[in-house]
Amino acid sequence: MFDVTEDGGMEAEVLQASFLPQISDRMDDAQRFDRMMFFYEAGIRQMTTKLQILDREFQHSNDRNPIENIKSRLKSPESILKKMELRGLPMSISSMVNNIYDIAGIRVICPFITDVYQIAQMLISQTDVELVQMKDYIRNPKENGYRSLHLIVKLTVFFSDTAHQVPIEIQLRTIAMNFWASTEHQLRYKKDKEFTPEMHQRLKACAELMADADYQMQKLAEEIRF
Repeated sequence: MFDVTEDGGMEAEVLQASFLPQISDRMDDAQRFDRMMFFYEAGIRQMTTKLQILDREFQHSNDRNPIENIKSRLKSPESILKKMELRGLPMSISSMVNNIYDIAGIRVICPFITDVYQIAQMLISQTDVELVQMKDYIRNPKENGYRSLHLIVKLTVFFSDTAHQVPIEIQLRTIAMNFWASTEHQLRYKKDKEFTPEMHQRLKACAELMADADYQMQKLAEEIRF
């Protein structure tokens, strides 16, 4: 099982070590901003490759595959700026690097709950991957019913003449958790409709149904020794 201690309070200084190159601090310097985003994109590519290698290994050497799907995304400049504004952060590249940890994001979908922890352990056991923070919303769901395992890791990425550590957020969840999260997002953020407390409770009840289904499927898997 997953044996890393959860740290819900990562401070900015954890990531303030010189893991990304120092460039102009102006958020409106498009060329330098794009160069910084290149490093995040490189991190996504390398972590995705790691997961794809595991995926292929399981396909060839195991009775079953604990990885159902892998998706990645690079946060848009508009989304980054909006998040910084909401948090009252200085509009600078150094502020972005030291405070926004989900610019590079990867989502891994697994069939069973134990698969989530198994894949997470495999990733953070690799020597060039350092766990910075874990938030376990499976054992401790969010108030609205959201469940997932969130990791912030630092990944060493090698370039032509140097190496940099790139922060990446990895979300791991089951098929049932992903179904709920994806449909909840579409329902809740439909712009021309008000989301009422009654709707909120119904969505939370659906999350509980999904959680129960996950538990029952996990018990069945254990009974047939998956």
